[in-house]
Amino acid sequence: MTSDLKPWEAKIDRESLEVASEQLWELLLPHLDYLNTDKQEFIRLAFDYMVEKHNQQRRSSGDFYIVHTVNTAITLADIEFDKETIVAGLLHDVPEDVFAKPNEGILDIEKNFGKEVAFLVSGITKLSVIRYLGEKKQVENMRKLFVAMSQDLRIIFIKLADRLHNLRTLKSLAPYKAQRIALESLEVYAPIAERLGVGVIRAQIENEAFRFAYPAESKYLVNVAETNFVKRTKIVEKLVSKTKSILETSEIPFINVIGRAKNQYSIFKKITLDNKPIDKIYDLVALRIITNSVANCYKIMSLMHKEFEVLDKRTKDYIETPKENGYQSIHLTVKDTHLDTIFEFQIRTEQMHQYAEFGVAAHWWYKENMSGQTADQWLTKNNFKWIQSLIELDKKPLAEDDYMKNVRLNLYPDRIFVLTPKNQVIDLPRGASPIDFAYKIHEDVGSHAIMAKINGKVAKLNEELNTGDVIEIITSKQQKPNADWLLWTKNSSTSKKIRAFLRSIGVGFVNSEEEVKSGKVKK
Repeated sequence: MTSDLKPWEAKIDRESLEVASEQLWELLLPHLDYLNTDKQEFIRLAFDYMVEKHNQQRRSSGDFYIVHTVNTAITLADIEFDKETIVAGLLHDVPEDVFAKPNEGILDIEKNFGKEVAFLVSGITKLSVIRYLGEKKQVENMRKLFVAMSQDLRIIFIKLADRLHNLRTLKSLAPYKAQRIALESLEVYAPIAERLGVGVIRAQIENEAFRFAYPAESKYLVNVAETNFVKRTKIVEKLVSKTKSILETSEIPFINVIGRAKNQYSIFKKITLDNKPIDKIYDLVALRIITNSVANCYKIMSLMHKEFEVLDKRTKDYIETPKENGYQSIHLTVKDTHLDTIFEFQIRTEQMHQYAEFGVAAHWWYKENMSGQTADQWLTKNNFKWIQSLIELDKKPLAEDDYMKNVRLNLYPDRIFVLTPKNQVIDLPRGASPIDFAYKIHEDVGSHAIMAKINGKVAKLNEELNTGDVIEIITSKQQKPNADWLLWTKNSSTSKKIRAFLRSIGVGFVNSEEEVKSGKVKK
C-alpha cells in the first residue's frame, strides 16, 4: 500500500475510443500489482464492459467518459481495495448514464459481475442525485449518504474517489457550478474523509477544491511570503536531510523521514476558524519520522529534544491518547535556529503511518482483522460510533436546520456549537469557555463580562462549554479584562484581544499563560 498518492495526469487520445481505452488500461494496470492474475482478469472484464457501455460518451472537458471512471479506479487501487471495489469504481456511472432505467443497469451488472459488485454500484447510483442545494434542501441527500455508509463503507470510498477526479476537472465547468461543487466537497466530503482517517484523500480533496470554493482567499495565500509553497518545500528538503543525518548518527532505527508543506486550505482554516496569525501557525512545515516500534518513537522524541529547541506546551502524544478517528502519532513543535524555522515533527510507527494516510481502509473490515464480524457489529466500535449517530438522526423528528447542526457536530469533532438566547449558532474550539463565547459575540461584550448563564443557570466565566449549550453573558461597564482570563480561553483571537487590553493599561507584554501562572504578569 503506497503512502504517496499523486494526482494522475496523462494525455489520452481524444479521437479514437479504441486507442484511448488501451492507453487507459496500460495506465491502470501497474496500480493493480497487489492483486493476483485472476483478480486482474476480473477487473479487465469489467473494464471492457465499461468501455462498451459508455462508448463515445464525453465529459464537459471533452475527454471520453471512461477517463473519469478509470481515474476513480486508480485512486481506489492505490489504497489497495479489493477487486469488487475497483470494479464498482469502474462501473459506478453505468446504470445512471447508460441505461434508460438505472435498475436495469444494476441487474445487468449483477448478471455479469455478481451481487457484491451490483450492491456497491447500487449504493453509488442512489447517491448520484446528491447536489449542493443549500442547507434546507440538502437534508434528504445527506440521509442517503449516511445510510449508504452504514451499509458498506466501501460505497463512501468510491464516492470520495469519484468526487476527487470531478474536482480535478472543475475548470471545465461554469464558475458558479464549480464553486458549488467545491464548497460541498470542503463542507461534507473532506470532513468525512477526515473522520474515516483517510488523510491522503482529505488533503487532495482540500487542495483541489480550495481555489474554486474561495478563489480570492486562495490567490492571496499563494502570494503571501510565509505561506509560499515552493519556499516551504525547499526548507522541507533541507530539514529532511538534516533529520536523517541525526537519526543515522544516533543509530536509532528508522524507516523513513517524509516532509510536507501544509496545504493552503489547512492554513486558511487556521486563520479563519481559530483566528491565528500566520506567524503563529507552527506546522506550516512538518516532518514525519517513521520508525519500527512505539519504544523507538519515544527515543526519537527524546533525541529531537536534544537536537532542536522545543517549544513549551506544543507536544501532543496521540499514541497514548489517540484522536477520535484512531489517528496515532507524537507531535513535537521545534525550532531550527540555523534555518530560523519553526516546524513540527510527527513521530509514528509504520502501522500508525498507514492508518494516518488511509484510515479504516488500512485494515478493511472484509480482511482478516474483521473476520467473522458483520458490518453492523464493526460499526459499533468506538471509532465509528459517529456513523451510527448520523443514522440515528433519521429516527428523531428534527427540523432541517437542526438535522444539519447535528451532522456538523459529528463531522467536526474538534469544534463545539453553542447557541445564543436567540438561537444563533456560535462555532468555538473544543474546551472553550464563556469568555471565548462573549468575545465571539463582540469585543465589548467580552471585555465587560462578569458572569454567564449556561442553559439558564448562573455559571463562572471559566467553565467549559459543551455543544448544544445556550449561553447568555451578563455584563457590567465597571468590569475590565484581567490576566487570569488568559488561562480560561481556548481561542487565540480571544487571547489576542485580552493581551492587547492588558498592554494598553500598562500591565506589560503578556506572552503566554506561563507568565500568568508564574506571577510575571501584574494583575
